[in-house]
Amino acid sequence: MESELHSIGELARASGLGVGTLRYYDGAEVLTPAWVDPQTGYRWYRPGQLADARLLARLRRVGLPLTGIRAVLGAAPGGDTASRVLDAHLRRLEDGLVDARRELSLIRAMIDQREQPMTTGPADPRRTAPRVTVPAGGLAAALDAVRFAVCEDPELPSLAGVLFEPDGPLLRLVATDRYRMAFAEVPASGDVPERPVAGTIVPTPLVDALRALLGTGADEVALTLGGGLVRAEAGGHRVEGAALDHDYPDHRALSRLEPEHRITVPAAELRAAVETGVTRTLPSGPHGVDCEVTVLTLTGDGRLAVAADPAPEDVRLAVNRDFLLDALAAGRPEQLVLELGGPIAPLAIRTPGGTGTFSVLMPVRLPEPA
Repeated sequence: MESELHSIGELARASGLGVGTLRYYDGAEVLTPAWVDPQTGYRWYRPGQLADARLLARLRRVGLPLTGIRAVLGAAPGGDTASRVLDAHLRRLEDGLVDARRELSLIRAMIDQREQPMTTGPADPRRTAPRVTVPAGGLAAALDAVRFAVCEDPELPSLAGVLFEPDGPLLRLVATDRYRMAFAEVPASGDVPERPVAGTIVPTPLVDALRALLGTGADEVALTLGGGLVRAEAGGHRVEGAALDHDYPDHRALSRLEPEHRITVPAAELRAAVETGVTRTLPSGPHGVDCEVTVLTLTGDGRLAVAADPAPEDVRLAVNRDFLLDALAAGRPEQLVLELGGPIAPLAIRTPGGTGTFSVLMPVRLPEPA
């Protein structure tokens, strides 16, 4: 038998994988040998496994995680499973490169500031803070889309406001209370920083004052952000105040989910289904406080439904009912795109067209069936 097989050393040399690496992937049930000598424990591989080993080496080279490698090597011929796994990994790599460039730009700016310190006294925040101009209507819509997710827990002061984050030609708004997160984007012009800058956390009272200012009929609003200062000027009116002096949690991971299912539904239809649908009372959050939970299911024929007891084969996801209704009402869209993963994956609620305005709800864990 051995003469018909490749030894582990031969396979290692022919594929570029180390012997230890091949042993690891055997243990992980990714590339198992055709035969293991019961006396010596030595591994032997079929000639046809050389192609899998070479493919495995290349998948490792591009950093594909173990679950992805297993899916690609185990994919049925002629299907699209391998292509979907590779496409998703490529998107993650591209997003990671964007994040790395942003962080390196900020690092360079910090190095420049350290190497060229100010020597003439404290800086005037009105001179050093970025000043950007955004459409008043667009900013109003963005605030309406994220305001519901602002944290009201006094023990989490860093979340008691909306993050305003200039990013090239866009101003991104983010709000979260750890159980839900909302994002919105609005075009920005004027004194837009060439390099990405750290976001400014605008406290909730100032957010609400800014929203009221946007109802005065002005077409544009000028925002001064940074240096601990927030100022908004529109139509001859102005609101200003101090920004929150905290670090905002990293929101980028939740802005790049990889869902398994995307379903487009009329917003009014889904709201009605949630409002009239059955609910469960389940504990949620770190303190285990009971809340009303809506269970969304995706049936075998691709229909989205609200159900109390979904079939075992249905995709299911439980979320806080009130949080879901808040997210559905934010911005008042006519159509919605829901992105679902598994029962412990976040739910993303978007508008069609791939805009930067969407929200994410964390799931509530369902009890195991009896």
